[in-house]
Amino acid sequence: MIHSNENLEQKVSLKQPGLVIKKIFQPENKHYLFVDLEILPTAKPGRFVFSFSDGKSFSYELKLRQKNPSTHQGVRSEDLIYLIMPDRFVNGDPTNDSFKDLRDTMSDRKNPFARHGGDLAGVESKLDYLKDAGVTSIWMTPVMENDMPIMNENVWKMSGYHGYWITSHYNVDKRLGGNEAYKKLVQTAHQKGLKVIQDAVYNHIGNHHHTVLDLPMKEWLNQWPVYTGPDHREEVFFDPYASSAEKNKMIGGWFVPHLPDLNLTNPYVAKYMIQQNIWSTEEFGIDGWRVDTYKYCDEQFLNDINAALIREFPQLTVFGESWTNSVAGAAYFTQNNLNVPFKHQIKGVTDFPLQAAIMDVLNQPFGWNQGIMKVYSTLAQDFLYKDPFTNCIFLDNHDMNRFFSMAGENLNKYKIGLGLLLTTRGIPQVYYGTEIAMKNFMDPNDAAVRLDFPGGWKLDNADKFSSNGRSPIEQEAFDFFKSIANFRKGSAALTKGKLVQFIPKNGVYVYFRISDKQKIMCVINSSNKEEKINLSTFNEIISQNKILLDVLNRQTKNIDQNPIAIPPVSFQIFELK
Repeated sequence: MIHSNENLEQKVSLKQPGLVIKKIFQPENKHYLFVDLEILPTAKPGRFVFSFSDGKSFSYELKLRQKNPSTHQGVRSEDLIYLIMPDRFVNGDPTNDSFKDLRDTMSDRKNPFARHGGDLAGVESKLDYLKDAGVTSIWMTPVMENDMPIMNENVWKMSGYHGYWITSHYNVDKRLGGNEAYKKLVQTAHQKGLKVIQDAVYNHIGNHHHTVLDLPMKEWLNQWPVYTGPDHREEVFFDPYASSAEKNKMIGGWFVPHLPDLNLTNPYVAKYMIQQNIWSTEEFGIDGWRVDTYKYCDEQFLNDINAALIREFPQLTVFGESWTNSVAGAAYFTQNNLNVPFKHQIKGVTDFPLQAAIMDVLNQPFGWNQGIMKVYSTLAQDFLYKDPFTNCIFLDNHDMNRFFSMAGENLNKYKIGLGLLLTTRGIPQVYYGTEIAMKNFMDPNDAAVRLDFPGGWKLDNADKFSSNGRSPIEQEAFDFFKSIANFRKGSAALTKGKLVQFIPKNGVYVYFRISDKQKIMCVINSSNKEEKINLSTFNEIISQNKILLDVLNRQTKNIDQNPIAIPPVSFQIFELK
């Protein structure tokens, strides 16, 4: 795409060995040209010039592709992802907090809806902290430019501090540090053995994106006579009785009035988005993509962009945010075993059904289909996925109540949820601050669950990146997280092993992770009283073992000491010897 503030001549030439113009398309807006360019094997890196018949010219740089084995690695079940909202994490460079040439010039930590100044330099400064805690990958909310004014969203005036109102697909927001700061962060992360996942938004853009302010063509956006939003029901995609009109509204409805919905069925829009994602992957050297609002996008486009990315970067990981109400709904948006008319090709999604089941463990008594039984029955439906181990599993994120608050600020329940997350199948993701038991409900709004990480700003009263700044509860939470996360990092069973689960009895859930050389036994007692379990129940797995080694306190139990007592509201993890 070539864009100018003036009309562009359709006649354009290029005199550069190895580069051939194959096709030129000019839409009704003469400020745009879409030029299909073939890059031959003989092409050399360097700047080249498009020359227009009216004397105008446009230069572009053709870069040499990277051949760095530390880039585009993908994330796997061996990884532990740490989700960061950069504006709320650490302010590493106060000089970039505000710019007068941007539409939103506010930086005010007292205002929960304003930008607070966190940036990519701040994230980079805490990579050692994250690695030491057992994290292997970071996922940040979108870093691309959000040059939007303060907007009315619901009843609040809000800035685009979160990153989801993208106005440029080729410029990292300079309040985060810009393109060079992002490259430096990714390079430093890779040097330290950490991976980086970029957050993409295909469904919509901010209404101050240049393609909205100067629309290339009417069909660039999904247009409606009056504002029309989606119904947010993913069932319309696989419901055999669904209304076509409701499916169209799900795909084409605008998420909110200031986020125009991209028409991803338009081949020019689709190519623009595909090429941008390939460019970002190559330019910044990232290892994977998390795709926002995945279920609202045109389905064929999703398969096309995923195929294009994997074709260029075979090890790359892509997982979609599919906020669904059921396992079948989540599986629909992945490679699956369902009898459905459209087949998605993405390998994994963010596993909302499992997250909901874990919350039920913490807030419901044990029953036939509630409490800990919900985790068992949710995992029992994994046959619907081609590979459930590629799902991204989590306890909370930036759009949900904080996990510690959902656990009633009960440290034992916190350990159950976090222990389960780090030991069951899938790629675990924790939200920044979970390791120190940050809390809050989304009441009255999501700003309450996006508070600044204490210690990320020089004038903070306490530095909770350090043990000296943590309360006893925060330190106990951190120690628990760090212990299991680092044990997991070196455990073949927890990262690659198969999962075997047993039907919960009396609120006690026992499951095993098994690899060729290691067996791990996890026990959750969700009831309020001590329960005893008979180890002979698990003879099919443990009959060749003699010792249970408690991973957390290093104490041992003889397997023939039967039964064993399980404390109330507890999580225990044993290595079988």
